[in-house]
Amino acid sequence: MNDSENQKSILVVEDDPNIQEALRYSLEKENYNLILADDGNLALQLAKDQKPDLILLDLMLPGIDGLAVCKGIRSENDVPIIMLTAKTEEIDKVLGLELGADDYITKPFSMRELIARIKIQLRHSISKEINSHTAKSTVLNSENLVIDTYSYTAKLNGEELNLRPREFNLLTFLMQNKGKALSRYQILEALWGHDYIGDTRTVDVHIRWLRQKLEPTPDKPLRIVTVRGIGYRFDG
Repeated sequence: MNDSENQKSILVVEDDPNIQEALRYSLEKENYNLILADDGNLALQLAKDQKPDLILLDLMLPGIDGLAVCKGIRSENDVPIIMLTAKTEEIDKVLGLELGADDYITKPFSMRELIARIKIQLRHSISKEINSHTAKSTVLNSENLVIDTYSYTAKLNGEELNLRPREFNLLTFLMQNKGKALSRYQILEALWGHDYIGDTRTVDVHIRWLRQKLEPTPDKPLRIVTVRGIGYRFDG
């Protein structure tokens, strides 16, 4: 990935030529490097080959739809994904968040708002999350679960867990606050930043992913428990 924000690359996945051109014009004025795709198959290939710093993803695409593209991209990396949706696609918004999208914006949207959301996502890159939330501790232990923030590994019963960067950072934050009830907003601020303006449901999605990897019975969690009316608590 690029080193400075004004050189960041954005993959724009949009099949409407008018919207695509408007995005290209506005984002290139902000000094972003644009990669364009008008269908899902091409988007998956470009995401893999070009390794963009952020992806703008329309849900309604020919061939493979945006939800399938989101799932495919998220299975391989943690690049920020902002969905472009119609106001009538509330169910698709929820599904998109569950599949790993970081944020969404509804059409018709303000270009100023979109650019603000892009900048927020890029500011809170994975590298910054790691530096700010793993510096205080090197090794965290909780019974048969061990996190090493130096080697960036997590092991359960001696077996290494396959955690995406944001999952790792979330688990680290929860373990650092063992026994403390944390609200979704506290978690969002700690990991996504105080200026995050996306949906709090993204916290629920990441918690569910962690439970699937940590809990013997994910729907009856013992380690990461729900605190009704507040959020979540790591019990060990």
